[in-house]
Amino acid sequence: METPLAERIAANPDYQTLRSTRLRFGWTLTIAMLIVYYGFILLIAFEKQLLAHRIGEGVMTWGIPIGFGVIVFTIIITGIYVRRANSEFDELSEKVKREALK
Repeated sequence: METPLAERIAANPDYQTLRSTRLRFGWTLTIAMLIVYYGFILLIAFEKQLLAHRIGEGVMTWGIPIGFGVIVFTIIITGIYVRRANSEFDELSEKVKREALK
């Protein structure tokens, strides 16, 4: 009797590599995002004076560039994930798919 497709995929060492690598990378980026986001929230909660302090003689305060930095950081780590997913993870996925459909 033939082994079901899901079992063949789960037993594939390339699938195990893909799964563990992608999971570890995803959690690393998630933790980095949580640190940045909750760090910003903690600054808002406990260091209002720092965020309200003006930069130079203008009207801009430190809160604006720091908040903008959180948004830019989010875009950057999304780009990092997409780039790695489109190269390394997609190649491994295709390899697993080819081997499973033999």
